[in-house]
Amino acid sequence: MAPHGTSLQDKLRAAGLRVTAPRLAVLTAVQGHGQHREVIDIVEAARERLGTLSTQSVYDNLTVLEEAGLVRRIQIPGQSARYEARVGDNHHHIVCRKCGITHDVDCAAGFAPCITPSEAHGFVIVEAEVVYWGICPACAQANNSESTQVIVIEQHHIQQ
Repeated sequence: MAPHGTSLQDKLRAAGLRVTAPRLAVLTAVQGHGQHREVIDIVEAARERLGTLSTQSVYDNLTVLEEAGLVRRIQIPGQSARYEARVGDNHHHIVCRKCGITHDVDCAAGFAPCITPSEAHGFVIVEAEVVYWGICPACAQANNSESTQVIVIEQHHIQQ
């Protein structure tokens, strides 16, 4: 949740935002139950808290919270947008190519932008967005298990 001594209501006020029940429910949903939440998960969690809330209201509040710097929208190629509460740093993400699970990875080297492009084209670089792709341990283990099953089935089939 919020850092020790700072409530979510205080965070909203500090960002210049009014504290409303939908806004608080959406911010709570982004911060709760893990990171990198899809909108559908945020909608469900916010509805559990409030009883009713339109999907459009969730999108509207996510936009306001993102603009205020309280949540970060991440768009990983091939996946729907996700939101996370970790803001204010230049961290990256590692994504499993099989199941899509996403984890934070601290900046590759030092402070933002932490990597330097070969050509900046006159831009002042303020942030770098890096996505590392791989296979998570669970999918790697499942893949090894599936490969073993295929070999056993093929050997059984050949012996008949």
